[in-house]
Amino acid sequence: MDERLAIRARGITKCFGDVVALDGIDLDVVQGQIHGLVGPNGAGKTTLLGLLLGLAVADDGQLDVLGAPIGRALAAPEGVAGFVDGPGLYPSLTARQNLAALASLRGLDARASGIDDVLGQVGLTDVADDRARGFSLGMRQRLGLAAALLTKPRLLVLDEPSNGLDPAGKKHVHGVLARLAAEGTGVVLSSHRMDDVEALCSEVTILATGRIAFSGPLNKLAAENSELDYRLLTSDPQAARRLAADTSGIRVVDDAVGRHDTEALVVRALVPALDELVVRLVHADIALRELSPVVSPLEAAFLALTEQQENSR
Repeated sequence: MDERLAIRARGITKCFGDVVALDGIDLDVVQGQIHGLVGPNGAGKTTLLGLLLGLAVADDGQLDVLGAPIGRALAAPEGVAGFVDGPGLYPSLTARQNLAALASLRGLDARASGIDDVLGQVGLTDVADDRARGFSLGMRQRLGLAAALLTKPRLLVLDEPSNGLDPAGKKHVHGVLARLAAEGTGVVLSSHRMDDVEALCSEVTILATGRIAFSGPLNKLAAENSELDYRLLTSDPQAARRLAADTSGIRVVDDAVGRHDTEALVVRALVPALDELVVRLVHADIALRELSPVVSPLEAAFLALTEQQENSR
């Protein structure tokens, strides 16, 4: 196995009775990378995360994690930590007591395991002695992340880590994950929040009905995607509209999105045609003040997959 890979999966298949949860999955995740996992409900995301955490074993295929093959026994691979379907916590214990209990279960010295340090990392120092039963969903997610960090994992596997977080909490968690990746930790996270995936992840895998629909860099997804709608704000809206209408591969569709601002222009195009329009705007001395997708490439791909699944039923 390439030592740079935190995960190498080839032909991974997992069934539950007659239901095929994963169907021949191939996946590479590089060490020090934050890799997003997205897809409609029932796509197989939770099953794949469970395999990575040793909560289940594949029926077929080869799965290597941190350079070691995953066997047929249910056991967490060494150097891997995280949670699926929310962290398991003891509601009657405080945050600090929860971490001490988990450290003990993992054979760690609670006094030397850095409990106060990980509580500080996730921003829970002020509530360290509060009982977990009173924690909000976001606070429980952060405590689950703290529990995962206790073992100083080389691969972190997280299911909806931003679930329930307010903007400040989300920013805090994003900072923790970005720092871990910069220090060489591999991170795999599943999320329904496309903005979180786009903000954090350098690569993304899209699952649909147990198969990989796309896996690679986000910019490659944008290049391979179908036409997208883009919002343009320029110094001369009327001239920009004329140029857009006269550019091959560009369709003006601003009326189709129900917007109310007349200064912006919404066009539908592939990336190469959009690039050509930008060049023409510059040559015409029209300042481009904003260029952004109305719906991001990742969200567009997600919506297309969801629609395909609905139509196939």
